[in-house]
Amino acid sequence: MIQDIGNHTYHVEYHPVPLAQDGILLSYQGRKVLVRITGEKEFTYPVYSDYADVDRGQFRWLFAEDKAQFYLAKEALPERDGFAYVSINFMRAARPRYLAFAGIAGLSLHNWYSNHIFCGHCGRPMAHSESERMVHCDYCHTMIYPRICPAVIVAVRHGDKLLVSKYAGREYKNIALLAGFAEVGETIEETVHREVMEEVGIKVKNLQFYKSQPWCFTDTLLFGFFCDLDGDDTLKVDHGELATAGWIDRQDIPEDTEKASLTMEMMTLFKQGVY
Repeated sequence: MIQDIGNHTYHVEYHPVPLAQDGILLSYQGRKVLVRITGEKEFTYPVYSDYADVDRGQFRWLFAEDKAQFYLAKEALPERDGFAYVSINFMRAARPRYLAFAGIAGLSLHNWYSNHIFCGHCGRPMAHSESERMVHCDYCHTMIYPRICPAVIVAVRHGDKLLVSKYAGREYKNIALLAGFAEVGETIEETVHREVMEEVGIKVKNLQFYKSQPWCFTDTLLFGFFCDLDGDDTLKVDHGELATAGWIDRQDIPEDTEKASLTMEMMTLFKQGVY
């Protein structure tokens, strides 16, 4: 999956390091990130020596991978010297994998920092904690931490068939499993039952937690569950959420070419008869 970065280690502990010449720069324009394409799916990010004319104060430390330090450009850097902005979706299949994951995680933090320049309660500028990743308002004492939204990915089995869907109004057009965000006051297991009922009108049983995945494209922490149909298999599709939904035979599940998402990993395991 997208966070599986081999023998590299992602360090999210908040220990900011001063920007050096080899500090890796992450710069964003909307949902685009600044890279230099070096092959069909290969790329590099700029380092500070590529933009040494920009004041160091325009960059914020984000995290480390191994000993490499990553920094966020507070304002989008200009395209030059082969560096250009590409869609963040390029990172789904890009190589090297550890750099692709850094770009996706960086986007989530970029959005969080950009959305909390001012206090949402009183409108005054937010200050940055020196000891943890948190912004706070010295006037009304509001404290804000990075947003992580819990959600479920649900693989509903019916014998040798799996329930798949296509999202309505989304950029992603391939088939996927049912998914949805947890609501205030419910357990993650209750989220599974509610989302399946809301989206396709069926009941499920035998919930089995598989694994989780940080999906930084949408600031989400995904919880993957396998479960079985409980009763009638007639679907009542909520077309406000889904374009289509239906049962697909095990052998007809497509191959996972990206190996990026929890959804496709779970579908592949069902295809292989593991779950």
